[in-house]
Amino acid sequence: MRKFIYLCSHLCVQVPLLPIAVLTVIPLAVCPSWRPWGAADIPVLGNPGVGQWIVIIVVAYTIIDTVRGMIDDLRHGRVGVDLLAVVAIAATVAVQEYWASWAVVLMISSGEAIEEYAQSKAESSLTALMTAAPQTAHVVRWPGVGVAGVNTGDGSDGSSDDRGDGFRKVAALPSSAASGSSDAATSHYDTVAVESVTPGDVLIVLPGETVPVDGELLSGSATLDLSNINGEPVPRGVFAGARVMSGAVNGSTTLTMRATEAASDSQYQRILALVAAARDSRPAVVKTADVLAVPFTVLALAIAAVAWLVSGVPTRFAQVLVLATPCPLLIAAPVAYVAGTGRLAKSGILIKTQDVLENLGRVTHVFFDKTGTLTVKQPQVTRVEMLPGAGTHLNEDHVLMMAGVVETYSVHILAKGIAKAGTEALSRLHRRFEEGQRLCPQPDADWPGHGRDYPVVKHIDEDAGKGISGEVNGHKVRVGRLSFAASSEDGFLPVERIVPGRATTDGDRRSGKQGEGRLADEIRTRFGMLAPDEMASYVSVDGQLIARIVLRDVPRANAKSALASLRGLGVAKLSMLTGDKRSSAAIIASEVGIDDVHAELFPEDKVTAVTTATVTPSRGVTMMVGDGVNDAPVLAAADIGMAMTDGTSTAASESAQVVILNDDIAAVPRAIAIARRTKRVMLQAVLAGLALALIGMVAAAFNLIPVVVGAFLQEAIDVVSILWALTALLDRD
Repeated sequence: MRKFIYLCSHLCVQVPLLPIAVLTVIPLAVCPSWRPWGAADIPVLGNPGVGQWIVIIVVAYTIIDTVRGMIDDLRHGRVGVDLLAVVAIAATVAVQEYWASWAVVLMISSGEAIEEYAQSKAESSLTALMTAAPQTAHVVRWPGVGVAGVNTGDGSDGSSDDRGDGFRKVAALPSSAASGSSDAATSHYDTVAVESVTPGDVLIVLPGETVPVDGELLSGSATLDLSNINGEPVPRGVFAGARVMSGAVNGSTTLTMRATEAASDSQYQRILALVAAARDSRPAVVKTADVLAVPFTVLALAIAAVAWLVSGVPTRFAQVLVLATPCPLLIAAPVAYVAGTGRLAKSGILIKTQDVLENLGRVTHVFFDKTGTLTVKQPQVTRVEMLPGAGTHLNEDHVLMMAGVVETYSVHILAKGIAKAGTEALSRLHRRFEEGQRLCPQPDADWPGHGRDYPVVKHIDEDAGKGISGEVNGHKVRVGRLSFAASSEDGFLPVERIVPGRATTDGDRRSGKQGEGRLADEIRTRFGMLAPDEMASYVSVDGQLIARIVLRDVPRANAKSALASLRGLGVAKLSMLTGDKRSSAAIIASEVGIDDVHAELFPEDKVTAVTTATVTPSRGVTMMVGDGVNDAPVLAAADIGMAMTDGTSTAASESAQVVILNDDIAAVPRAIAIARRTKRVMLQAVLAGLALALIGMVAAAFNLIPVVVGAFLQEAIDVVSILWALTALLDRD
């Protein structure tokens, strides 16, 4: 009840004519013909009573306000077609049908209220995003903490990023800040407008608050709700040093962060800019609907004039016009498209203009980038191969754990995949340990360090392009190319540690390419050949080569089903564009179900492939789906560019017309399905509304519908048309 009262009051404020029209019925019903001034006939109007004069005044106000709106529409490039309403209301007064005049005024005002409600309902998802924008920020004012007071740990202050024990340096903060103490937080910050935050400021974000700007987490850990950014339903745990995006909602503990962007440059503001642009744009189909309203107006006036001329009764003219409603064109069409835009936003899909929504439904050819779009963003570990004959206390999980720990500190393309596999291996080791398995010696045995909750890491050193080494639980671990992993500290390849049982010769021990190549060939023979799409990192522990970690570009788990959904939607052709080797591309294409593969392409070759398809005669709409910076040119070249991101801003998303914020390839067919349903609903609402209006006008021309009844029927037609347009909000795809 409270919500209903609020809605009514809000609509009355937005449409002040509505309460005026409602109150006008009182004098019209109580004293319609009371004339305290006596007989005083006026041309056309005659001698109206007090209640009737009030209706005439309200009608005059309505006509003036409507004409003013028509002029404003014309100034903004839109066709002002409220002429029907103006003529209809004037006609009812001219024939002294004052109850009909009141009904038309009520119809116009309630129509505006319905339009306001429908528009706000259609924009609900977009409005929710915009109202969630942070307005303030809590800037920390601890002594020595701020832009200059926080050590970034990047060496810019003369310090090293490595403390000597293998762990990265964390910026020095008061312990209460680092731990997220709310007591300290509430007494050591100033609340300022979010626009006042500058990069380098240290901020406090209280539980349940929205992160105001992009930054870096200084607290040990935090839990963030990213649903406003990418639709991800499950809160994400992040740790010190992680990127924290504006728009994320903090969990149950206070977090401390350092701002890396101003508010205007932060991720959430970029999202809001896309939302605002889409909300304010008008698709071509809506512009066409505006234009179509003109011939509809001419047709309605023609029917009304013929009815008057044939019958000789002026009231027929008013009877027809009160049923002539262009609202299905003027209101239902844009409401449906705004509703569709909101549906996309709720699904984590943003469009830059509503024209894109219209074109999405006509896509017939989709190009996909391979790496990061059809596949996961980094190569993933598929297996660990232990070197035959290399005796060791370690198994595959131990190898992954040790390699993953040192790769955490690497920037190599394979590092993240190995680090992720190492984390999973560590969990398996812990689980087996808790279940009673004691397959590896304890800390006091020959292999110290096993059984610890967390590995102890020291002396990390990366040799760019070759590999990375470090000490894990007291063991020297080397991960990288075969020559790097197998070599000793002096760079030589000690044969007796690589191939057990083989005698060492001077030729074998040299570091020249001849000896190195012979050993490499023999080692690879013992491991076996890699598939065309596989790559490997070799691992040695305490100077002995023991394993090879094999990685490959793995298809996304739902890539094949997403592409099948596209085919189910009638998308005629699916193509892959990649700079990768043809053999690797063919394997991924086969796994996800793509027949048309373009491999070994440079960015300009991708543009050529898309533009060639774009200029093909009798084509539909082409769409390119990509994620990386090198996809930006081809995204711009396609009819529709769709960027898949995890909510972060990239060159790809800047050049694309559609941005997927949840990094889910299933959003591609979903976007097309929503676009098609939106257009279908829009056409149904418009055609049904216009058909009912035409039937009503013809019936009124034959005097089958009285003028007062016709006014209310016109309102019912508007309501049906607009409510049908709002069904574009429903999740029926």
